[in-house]
Amino acid sequence: MTAAKPWLPVFGYGGHIKATRQELIIAHGTATRRYPLQAVKHLLIVGGHTLHTSAVTNLLKAGAAITFFDIDGTPVGYLYPYSYRSDGVARAAQERAAPHRFAQSLATAGLQSRLLLLEELCHTGQEIFYAAELDFLYQVREELAVSVTMEGLRRLSRLTGDMYYEILSRTLPPGLGFHRRTNRPYRDPVNTMFSLGYAMLYGNCCVSLVGAYLDPDLGMLHEGAGSLVYDIMEPQKAVMVDRTVIRFAREISEEDYECSEKRCYLDGNFSNQLVQAFRDSIDQSRIDTQVQILRDALLANTEFHVLYW
Repeated sequence: MTAAKPWLPVFGYGGHIKATRQELIIAHGTATRRYPLQAVKHLLIVGGHTLHTSAVTNLLKAGAAITFFDIDGTPVGYLYPYSYRSDGVARAAQERAAPHRFAQSLATAGLQSRLLLLEELCHTGQEIFYAAELDFLYQVREELAVSVTMEGLRRLSRLTGDMYYEILSRTLPPGLGFHRRTNRPYRDPVNTMFSLGYAMLYGNCCVSLVGAYLDPDLGMLHEGAGSLVYDIMEPQKAVMVDRTVIRFAREISEEDYECSEKRCYLDGNFSNQLVQAFRDSIDQSRIDTQVQILRDALLANTEFHVLYW
């Protein structure tokens, strides 16, 4: 069984964070949450909040760390207790781990989550697959489960990802100009919406990984800067972002965006509605649980499995 998560994120703006010697108190609007002080080992403050010195002092006295993030989830600084030594155990376990064990599960779950969304869209009565495409995706899912090389896993993951976005494009009005996932700058409103949703999801996943003292740049399936963040994102994109993008793209009007030769801009009111929808669909509790499963697998060699739907 996964242990309780020792990190606690506070997202958004306008919260009031204070503490007694026994508990941490977070007031946000009309809601107030209380946590036993000894249970909070790492407080993660994302965005803009009022932080009382009582919270800082009592958390540091209790041995907890406090990390601050921009609203997009970028770490900007931290407070540690006097004589604190950074927890390098989790990072050392990352460096020792055989990536294939984790990458295989992540790639398989990423494809399976996308298949589930495509099947959900098919149930609306719309024919979105060309001949043999669905059979091919199912075949690749079986190949991922037995692939023995990292190169093979990454190649199949990229291939099915490209196919997935092309198939998704068939569910949307052709006039939106979306045919596939592209790089910046985005010249159609659908890619722009995907970018916004993925940026928000990236921030949420990065916060959890930092809270667990895992290195966001030391991935399993992906490589390079932010690679572990992309690993955690991969199986969550379909349900936490893509489903919302498809719903908004089907209802979007010409007044909701403006495209030039250089890039596409979303209307302010439309963007605000989309951001709120992403806040509702991005499940921080599930992200935290997934990161805890990964941490436990690294440190205690427990079973690694992926939550994806």
